[in-house]
Amino acid sequence: MVALAIGTQVPRNALTQRHPNLRNEFYARVQERGAVPDVEARLRSTIVKLKETIANKNEELARLREGLPAPVRVLSQLTAENEALRQQLQLPTPNVISLGP
Repeated sequence: MVALAIGTQVPRNALTQRHPNLRNEFYARVQERGAVPDVEARLRSTIVKLKETIANKNEELARLREGLPAPVRVLSQLTAENEALRQQLQLPTPNVISLGP
């Protein structure tokens, strides 16, 4: 249909709307051949690739989520230690004089 539209220099949608008999005949011939149009084959392969990409991303996300609690615990512990050290710095320093050499 696209080749016919290009050859006649008529927009494809105008061709199929004004001449439904051509459209019906075209699709009947395609169905008789049992062939899958190139556009459909390309779209199907793109869909397969996209589904694989989604599956890979979901696996990666699951792995990242599994590994997240350990760093969060470490960060929480370090934050608590940091706060304790800051509080110690706020305390007045004792006046201790060393008696030894």
